[in-house]
Formats: sequence, C-alpha cells, structure tokens
Amino acid sequence: MVALREWIAIAPAGAKLPSTRSLVIRYEASPVTVQKALRTLSGLGLIASRPGVGTFVRAVRTAKPSDFGWQTAALGSPRNRFSASPATMRPTPADAIALHGGYPDRDLLPERLIRAALARAGRSDAAFTRSPVAGLPELQSWFASELATAAPVGVTPPLAGDVIVLPGSQSGLSSIFRALVTDGRPLLIESPSYWGAILAAAQAGVRLVPIASGPTGPDPENVAQAFEETGARAFYVQPNYANPTGTQWSAGAARQILDVARTYGAFLIEDDWAHDFGITTDPTPVAAKDDNGNVVYIRSLTKSVSPALRIAAIIARGPARERIIADRAAASMYVSGVLQAAALDIITQPGWQTHLRGLRQQLRSRRDLLADSLTQHAPLAHITAIPPGGLNLWVRLPDTTDLPSFTRECESNNVLVAPGGEWFPAEPTGPFIRLNYSGPNPGAYPEAARIIGRTLEKANN
Repeated sequence: MVALREWIAIAPAGAKLPSTRSLVIRYEASPVTVQKALRTLSGLGLIASRPGVGTFVRAVRTAKPSDFGWQTAALGSPRNRFSASPATMRPTPADAIALHGGYPDRDLLPERLIRAALARAGRSDAAFTRSPVAGLPELQSWFASELATAAPVGVTPPLAGDVIVLPGSQSGLSSIFRALVTDGRPLLIESPSYWGAILAAAQAGVRLVPIASGPTGPDPENVAQAFEETGARAFYVQPNYANPTGTQWSAGAARQILDVARTYGAFLIEDDWAHDFGITTDPTPVAAKDDNGNVVYIRSLTKSVSPALRIAAIIARGPARERIIADRAAASMYVSGVLQAAALDIITQPGWQTHLRGLRQQLRSRRDLLADSLTQHAPLAHITAIPPGGLNLWVRLPDTTDLPSFTRECESNNVLVAPGGEWFPAEPTGPFIRLNYSGPNPGAYPEAARIIGRTLEKANN
C-alpha cells in the first residue's frame, strides 16, 4: 500500500488507477491484499470508485481554518464560566482505579429488575402515548406516599397532585432556581455543596450566598443572619448524606432551620438525591415535617435505579408548584412514559426492597474498606468524618498541597480523584478531594490509597 500511496501522491487529480489485476501483477500481491489496500485508501479519501468505470485519484482538498469569531460577537459575554464538564464526569481509562465518579457501579444496581421492567414497559401503552406534563399518576402517587410515610402526626402529607415528575433531578434544580429564585436574586447554599446545583444556579443567573455547614448541618443562627442580611427567599440544602461530605443534619438543626425559613417566609429547596443510600442511619426528609409549602422537595431515582433511567420528582405545594410546572412544560413538555413506567415497575416490585437492604451492606463494606485503606496507607489524608450514608468520602489534604499537581500525579499513576474545588460556591477553604466508594473494583482501594499516600508525601516534603 505504501508504493500505491506514493503513486497517488504524484498523480494528477482524476487520474485513473490501473485495474485490480494490473495492480496484483505490478506489486506481486494477492487480490485480497490489493482490495484491502484500495478500501483503506478510499477510507482516507485519497481515491474514489465509480462502479463500472474505475477507480480515480481524488482532488486534494486543503482544509480551510474555521472562523467562528462572528458567533462570539453575536452571543456576547457568557453569563458564567463554570465548567460544564466537571471531574466527576471524566471518562475512565480501562486500567484506572476510578474514585472520581458520581454514580454507583453496575454491580450495585438492580440489573434483573431493570431488564424485566424495560421489557414490560416497551410492550405497554406507555411506549406509544404521551404522558401528562406532571407525570404518570401512578408514579406521582408513589413519590407522594413515600414522603407521606415519614410525616409525623399532625402534619398533612403531600398529595399525588403535588408531584412533578422530572427527567432527572438536575433539570429540576434548574427549573426551581428559575421559577422561585429568579435572575439576579440571592440563593443561600451550603458550602461545600453539590457542584451541579452550583452550575444550575449560575446558569439561571442566581447569586449564591455560601453558608458554612458542619458535621450536623449549618448553624441555624448563621442561616437566620444570612436571610436577614441578603433578603434571600430560598436556601438550597442536602439534609441527608450531602454531596460531597456525606453529612446528615441532626434532628435539632433540621427543626430549627425549618423554623428560620418559616420566620423569613422563605423556601428550603431540599435535595434528597441519596435517599436510598443510608448506611448506618435512615434518611429523614425535612419536607415530611412541612405542610405550609416552605419546603420544595426533590427526590431522584437515577443513581439508585440506573443512570439510564433518569427519573426524579419535585414535591411542591401552592403557587410554587404552578410556577415550577410552567417552567418544566416550557423546558421539556413531558417525560418519556416508557422510562416512567419502567421506574415505577422497579420500585414497586418486592425485589426492590430486598435490593436496597443488600445495597446498604455493600456500601458499608466499600466505605469502610476505603476509609481503612486511607488511614493505613495515606496518613496525610484526613477524612473529615465517616459518613452515615451516601457514596463519598470527603478528604482534607495538607495545606501545602498543590491540588492540581497532586491530581495530575495521581492520574499518571492510574488513580482518578475528584479535586474538591468544584463543590465550593466561593473560594475553597482548603485542598480537598472527593473519593467515591461506590465505583468499580473495590479490591483496588488499598492500592489506590498507597498511591495517594506516596503522592502526598512526595508533594509535602
């Protein structure tokens, strides 16, 4: 093929190649080899065949540099410069130890239930009809009843009509921020907090006001002061197994912060993304204690069921619900009925609760293995707290650590970690990394910890 390519390089455009028979004789090659070479050259765009006529040299086309400068002028300055491709979404090389991801490994998903549910949904009427804007009534009822079971005596539980089904919680956060906070207005947010909420708020033009959050949640007095000083009317929170820290609010903090929101006539936007990932405790949604409409609750099934079944729900009451559903109708009209039917099928099967009980034990084993490995092999890495649930360890590194260099060095040794800066709505309070213990190959955690430990020692000597 090399000789044939050299001939093509000096031949004029449109020159006809010799026949296959002639090429076989000239280059003393088999017909199969010649045909393979011609297919390769055609794939490279060097030659073109015309059936019944022959094969010809194609004109060499010089690629003209693209100039999209006019688009910058037309679009103007971007609203924000947050990365749309955070570390948690990076692809994973086949041989890497992946501690950077945000989703559970396939081994932690209810695969048998998923396959059966998708097959049934594909044969149902949901495969051919449009679902209501707010979601399938049966799925709305399930979300409402789950939250109602946690409601104490004296609190009116939510109704199915309070539920809006979503194609994943991320789109729900965007709708909530646009509908309830609005462009230019302040939004209180725990610090650190979920990077996706930070990105959604920035895209909505919302001004973030960080509130420091400790091992049992934010200080209610700090929350009240922030509402007073900023005039904010909403606070984005993760009371159960927060991403990235794994923190769970104490019952006292939850009660006091709900009282603060009521005092200031404000919303708590409660993100219960990790509802199914309790390990040593159970989730206690703040929304279950509210019937005044102060809590706008968002509950996701995406991580616990399957990343391919992006289903979540918002539970909101009063005018807030109407404004959110109006935004959802404009953004996506409705959610795939097939995905809703499959999700409902899975979570109403007896095997779902069996799966969740097994998942709790598997997450505990993985969490403890990674934590013990870090304690043994990476003493410079400080685990801020052993989380009672969720998927992550939040790790503080020595103050002298150059985090970008540390992350690159780990990656060069096939260990992927997520640098913690993406979880801070303002400047980071120190060098942190988030390590996901629900990813593939937990048997490699000790080796990953050894590499993290060696890298830290090298970086801080």
